[in-house]
Order: sequence, then C-alpha cells, then structure tokens
Amino acid sequence: MCLFTVKSLYLIIQTSFLLIIIVFMCVCVCVCVCQVTRAPKLEQQGQLLGQFDQKAFLSSKQLKAGEDPYREHAFNLQESDRLGSERTIRDTRHYRCSSMTFDPDLPPTSIIITFHNEARSTLLRTIKSVLMRSPPHLIQEIILVDDFSSDPEDCRLLSQIPKVHCLRNERREGLIRSRVRGASAASASILTFLDSHCEVNTDWLQPMIQRVKEDHTRVVSPIIDVISLDNFAYLAASADLRGGERSHCFTTQTHLFYLTPVIAGGIFVMDKGWFNRLGQYDTHMDIWGGENFELSFRVWMCGGSLEILPCSRVGHVFRKRHPYDFPEGNALTYIKNTRRAAEVWMDEYKQYYYAARPSAQGKAFGSIADRLALRRKLNCNSFRWYLENVYPELKIPEQDAAYSLLKQGGLCLESHGTDSLGLAECKSTPSIPASQGVSNPASIGGMVNSTLFSLLTAVISLSLFFFLFFFLKVVKTLMWSFSFAI
Repeated sequence: MCLFTVKSLYLIIQTSFLLIIIVFMCVCVCVCVCQVTRAPKLEQQGQLLGQFDQKAFLSSKQLKAGEDPYREHAFNLQESDRLGSERTIRDTRHYRCSSMTFDPDLPPTSIIITFHNEARSTLLRTIKSVLMRSPPHLIQEIILVDDFSSDPEDCRLLSQIPKVHCLRNERREGLIRSRVRGASAASASILTFLDSHCEVNTDWLQPMIQRVKEDHTRVVSPIIDVISLDNFAYLAASADLRGGERSHCFTTQTHLFYLTPVIAGGIFVMDKGWFNRLGQYDTHMDIWGGENFELSFRVWMCGGSLEILPCSRVGHVFRKRHPYDFPEGNALTYIKNTRRAAEVWMDEYKQYYYAARPSAQGKAFGSIADRLALRRKLNCNSFRWYLENVYPELKIPEQDAAYSLLKQGGLCLESHGTDSLGLAECKSTPSIPASQGVSNPASIGGMVNSTLFSLLTAVISLSLFFFLFFFLKVVKTLMWSFSFAI
C-alpha cells in the first residue's frame, strides 16, 4: 500500500513537471514564430497584384546556363530569381517593438522607387514587400521612376499592379534628378524614398510616419538590415549605432530614436512640404554619390533633424561595385557631387575635405549660385554650428590624424588622415575613444538583437529541461529508497 502511494506520488510529480516543460516550450516556440514575417495567402496576393502576371514577368528574363550571375547586377541573380517575388523573413526588431502604438489617423505616403536596369525579381520583391508588410491605407501609391533602363517593359508591366505608377525618363538622369521627378509627381503629403533592391520588414512604416506627423521637420530613416549579395540571406543589423550618433538614444513614450548627423540616404521618410521648402535635392549633382551628405547638412543647418528608428527595419542588398556606368566615370562624378556639397555647406571647414580628397582640387563642379541663394533664403546655421551642436564627436584634424566613424549596418562614413572620405562598406572597426563611445540604449531592454533573444530562449529551455530531468531522477531514487525502507 505504501509502495503504491509512493509510486502514485512520483507519477503525479513527474506528470506535473512534464506539463510545465511542454507549456514552457510551447511559449518559446510561439515567441520565435511571432518574430517571423510570413508571406500572405494566395488569395491575398491576388488582391494585391490585380491582373499582373508575375510568373510571365519573371520567366521572360531568366539567367541562361553558363552566364555569370554577378555580371549584370553585381549580385547573385541566380539566387534572387530562385527566391521569386516574395519570401518569409524574420522580424529583426526587438520583441518590445511589437507593443508600440500609433495614431489611428496617420497620413498615407507616396513610395518613390528609382531604378536603372534593376533585376526583375529583386525589383518585384521590393514592391511586393511594401504591399504585403504595410497597412494598405498608408500606401497612397508606389511611384516607379525608370531611369532610362534598356527595357522599358520593366516599368510598364509593373504599372499593372494596383497603386503602382510608372514614370520613365527619356534619357539617363541618375538617382538624384529621378527622385526629384518622383517627388514632384507624388500626391501624398509624406514621401518615402526606397532603393530598388530592398525588402521591408514588419511594421516598418508606421514608426517613421508617426515621427514625421508629430514634427514635419524630421527626416527619419530605419535601421538598414543586410541582404547578402551572394545568397540573399536576410541578416539583422545591430541597433547600437557607433560613434556618429548624437549622445545617447532618446525616447518619447514608447517611441525610441537616435539623432544622427548623417543618414545613408537610400531609405528615408520626409514631409513633402518640408522637402520642397528645403530645396529638394541639388539637381546639378549627377547619377549617384554625395547627395546624402548635402541633404543631411541642409536638414540640420536649416532647422530640421535626422533620426534613425530602431523599431523600423528594412533590408538592403549592399553591392561591392556599381553595376552601371557613370557618364564621367565613378570617381569624377563622386568628386563633383561631394565638392558641390563642401563648397555650399562646409564654410571654412571645406579645407579638410580637400585635404582628404586632394584629387578634387581643380575639378569642375558647376555653378552653385542657386544653392548659396537657397542657404541665405532659409537663414541656415553655419557649419561650425553643425559641428558643435550636431556632431561634436567629429574631431577637427590637427597634426595627428583624428579618426572618426559613423557606422550603420554594413556602411561606414570614415575620415582618417588623408584617406578618402565617403560612405562605403566597412573595412575595419578600430577602437573608438571614450568620447566617441558606444551608445547603449537604456530603454526597450537595450534593444537586444532578436537573434540573441531567440538563442537565449533556447538555452534557457534546454537548461530547464536538463535541470528537471536530473531533479526527477533524484526524486525517483529517493522515492524508491523510501519505499524499500518501509
């Protein structure tokens, strides 16, 4: 009788602990599943795409056997085509971002995507990710600006998708003038600029529109995750921005943001009226390069601010080379554009630009009279004000070269002695002095990377499992010892 009672007690304890383990593991699985952004069902996709035949669109331009998959687009086209037009990606935000709330009356936005000879699978995946992972009422339209691509059908066919409009340049204009054209055609009061090889993540849009709605002078950018150019793996970028961010992060209620002296420029949200008042872009800049510096200086010095929002995530394919040609060559175009920015906005500090880029001396950069007149009209602050109030971490070079670094994702803005100054893939991450230290947010749990959170959850689960396993072994031994003693 005693033996039966002891066995029954042991079974009850064992069953209880097993139930606890099962419940705990189910919770862990649910947490992991909730961090995945899933593709919509087929009927939902049909509503999103209307009469657009995506299979025909993609199959008409397939990589031929033996062709170099990197040659035309500087990324693995074969892998991009294999993925198709949509896929499931992981929600890379901190888990507490999902609890953020937004105003119910957020204004809609016009999405502006410029492209030149973009791969069809990558471009379509960009568009579909916007339609699938954005509240429909916030997407006023998607404006594609085809910058004189070789095949005009790329843009024309995509305009069959509901809300997608196509504008085609009659000659090669470049990213800067193409974006100005798209912004001029936009009907929404909020502009969202995207590159043509992106994938937006869960609830990427609401945090940015919320910030701009609260203050129209804000220009906001997401954390830019990395999409591998080789296998198109979606990789989470760190939410800890090093060196260049202004002091620590800031919070307002549940909204967390960084003030940043410069944005990468490929992906951001801005009020259309503010965009026009600030002079849009410098349209005398050509193709690509340097426009993000010019815009960043102008926004800060003329009364606005730049923010990066860790609860907004967008993946981007970072390439190691430009797959297209520059009319005057890549180097000369970049020098022309950055020299225009330095001459208009950097005042006496432009000498440090020329010290970093001695090849810029004597190179033609066109008239800047209209941009100087715009600066006077807007009564903008000096570049000294920018250095003292926006970017105090940037030390002015003296005899000893001063190192400064602005890092986000895989891109770095570096100045080091007489090395080149620019935004490019990070080559190294030297130690940063305490004055330029890492800003670790105190709020939202330090914005711990969601991958680390998932891994930690799995480790805790396994640890608890083994602890309970050995605990049951001990209980079982004690019970049997007690039964024999009786």
